[in-house]
Amino acid sequence: MVVSHSQSAALTAAAPMGPPRSLWADARARFFRNRAAVGGLVVLGLVAGFAIFGPFVAQHSIEEINWSILGKVDDAGGPCFLSGPDNEIPPCSETGHWFGTDAQARDLFARTVQGTQISLMVGVVGALIAVLVGTIYGAVSGYFGGRLDNMMMRVVDVLMSVPYMFVLILLLVVFGRSILMLFIGIGLISWLDMARIARGQTLSLRSRDFIEAAIATGVHPFRIILRHIVPNLLGVVIVYATLLVPSMIIYESFISFLGLGVQEPLTSWGALINEGADQMRQGLWMLLIPLAFFVVSLFGFFFVGDGLRDALDPKDR
Repeated sequence: MVVSHSQSAALTAAAPMGPPRSLWADARARFFRNRAAVGGLVVLGLVAGFAIFGPFVAQHSIEEINWSILGKVDDAGGPCFLSGPDNEIPPCSETGHWFGTDAQARDLFARTVQGTQISLMVGVVGALIAVLVGTIYGAVSGYFGGRLDNMMMRVVDVLMSVPYMFVLILLLVVFGRSILMLFIGIGLISWLDMARIARGQTLSLRSRDFIEAAIATGVHPFRIILRHIVPNLLGVVIVYATLLVPSMIIYESFISFLGLGVQEPLTSWGALINEGADQMRQGLWMLLIPLAFFVVSLFGFFFVGDGLRDALDPKDR
């Protein structure tokens, strides 16, 4: 068979150039083409860097009181960009209060660093626990089906009907305010949505050829769940986890805003916003600085979550 020059050029042009990219490589390329998602990732990186390296930059501890400014400007000193003769506050180069001080003359920079650490820890760890428990629970329910599936889903329905915030507040009031109890209270309900999502995805996966082949070869059901079903849920799990983190942060901040969250001398974004709201007339920066970190971080997580959703499932765009 003789191939003409034009046919040869067409075949060469149609041939793939280089090795094919994996699905994860395609998803990564789609994600980095999303400017909003990349911007959110950069913002979250900066906030995480602030939480990690902030303690090395802070010149005061979270409990240290600056007695030299206590009683001036209603017991609160302004941040560096507001300090000056009118504030009656020593220059920032001498005091080191980059974000100013709170009503008790404590360094707001150091307290914002700690608030960022605790709020991010509650959000990330709470989301990881919820995703882990919910994914395993939903995968087991969807894979076995039948009566077991019915019973497990009815348990989820009953728990979802319980007023979540009421239970969380009740736990904190009865057993005392602590980070551990905050984790327990948030973790009791937060995995339920993930369980329903994982169950629905598992129902569509268990009839696939590779699952039936594993069953035919005698693979143990829990090994099938862990080795074949859960890895195929990673796309949905990753997207849901990024959207669950801001929900966890909002829950923690709301509880701390009510005064039922972390206790002094520890603090969080919600506690700082609550303190700043009480001192709005004396110093607006005490409210705006932690509020800015809170809002920017939430938008960062939402943008990253939307970007991951579009990258991992471009049909939904």
